[in-house]
Formats: sequence, C-alpha cells, structure tokens
Amino acid sequence: MCLAGAGLRHYVASLPRLPQEAAILRSATVIRFRLTLLAGCLAAGLAHAQEAVPPAVATPLPTTTMPGPAGQGTPTVPVPAQAGAAPIQPGAASAATPTASPRKTLVETPGDANDVDTVSLPAKPAAILAGRAKWEEAVPSLKAAFQRIEADLAKAGIAPVGRPLAVFAKTDDDGFQYDAMIPIAAMPDPKPAETDGLRFGTTPSGKALRFPHRGSYDEIDGTYETLTAYLDAKDVVVQDRFIEEYVTDLNDKADEKLDVNIYALPK
Repeated sequence: MCLAGAGLRHYVASLPRLPQEAAILRSATVIRFRLTLLAGCLAAGLAHAQEAVPPAVATPLPTTTMPGPAGQGTPTVPVPAQAGAAPIQPGAASAATPTASPRKTLVETPGDANDVDTVSLPAKPAAILAGRAKWEEAVPSLKAAFQRIEADLAKAGIAPVGRPLAVFAKTDDDGFQYDAMIPIAAMPDPKPAETDGLRFGTTPSGKALRFPHRGSYDEIDGTYETLTAYLDAKDVVVQDRFIEEYVTDLNDKADEKLDVNIYALPK
C-alpha cells in the first residue's frame, strides 16, 4: 500500500477538481518527475500566489538549492557500528559503552497514517551533502550520501540526533539534484569549512504539509500523485522543492516497511 491511505484517497476524490487536473494525472510525467508534476498542477494559481506571498517566505533556503560539483560522485562508505556515538579511545573500557539515543523526526508528534496534517518544521543544524542521481539510482545514491555523512560525523566526534532527510531541489529528464541532510545537536564552533562537498547548515523550516508514505520506495510516486491531487483541489501553491524524511532506514527500494514523511512547504 503506497498511497497516503484510503481515507485520504476518498477525501481527495470527493473534492472538486480544477479543469486541468485530469490531464495532469493522466500524464506519464506525473508519476516520474515530482517537481515538474507539481509545477504543472499549480500553474493556474501561480500568478495569484506571487501577489499574495511575501518575498521572504517564497525565497528557498540557500543551503538547499546549490548542486554539488559537476561530475562529483558520492562514494559508498560503510556506516560505523554506532553511528553518532563518540569514538572509543584506545585503552578505554568498552563494557560501559553508552547506547545511542533514538533519532528524532523534525516533528516528534506522529502524523495520521491515513491523512495529511499541517506542521511547523523547526530549523535544525545539520550536516549537508549535495548530490545528483539518475531516477533509477535514487535509493543507492541517497543511501551512500547518508553513509558518507555518518562516517564524517563519527570522525569529527559529532553526534547525529535526527532522522536523515533529502531535499529535492531540481529535476530533469535524466535525474535530480538533492541535498542529503542529517540533523545534529548543535552547530560546531568554529563552523568547519566545506570539505569534499560536506558542509554545515540548517534544515528547511516553517509551515509545511506532511504527507505519509508507508510502503516501498518503488511505489512512492503513488503518494506524490495523492499529494498533487490534494494540493490541486485545495488550490495550495508550494515552494519548488519537496522534503523526504526517512523515519525508517532507507536500505532497499523494495522494502515494504519503509516509513517516509513527505513535506511540502506552502508559499
């Protein structure tokens, strides 16, 4: 089951649709290109939204829109046995090794698995790694990016405290650009310089609509279809990016137990 739930699907189906919605949902591009899909379904309301939205709200965060260096890949790095825990010094007793605290989601209150809810995303300090991937390589690329961040944080003795995030900023026919993020407890002081593409910044913040996805990553486009239909029926215009927060580990695109929060930020 990949859609947000039967209750949401019935609710969306009962809402009045805009004239162009049927054509949008019939398009094959709807299923594959998320941001292209969103831009098409909201084109009718864009002019009105630009008049009503303050520039400060409509401007995307600078830390989530810059692509990585051209041609730079993201190497696969083994995840440390206890990601986020301080490295054990030679000679230190291993019997008293503390257990790492559970990673928290941006919004700790769980959402309704069958419905959309409005939340307020806090700005969290995070380690960020920009990347680019082809559509069919989404899961391996994101997984490798998170592993690289985890390894670098472990080397620096910085503890991750939040669930991994992917901010999708740009798409094209071949693939997409993203910022992989892992929230940390506090910004390092002094703030480290960017090293091999890894930098420190903050997670996207502000009012957001949270859409749940339960099921394999192969089927996540179905949730985006539901999301788009909801935004279209409600005449909501959002920023040109989506945020995916992986409540469970992103290990395999066929994992039916995958739990993802998808956030859309209204303009």
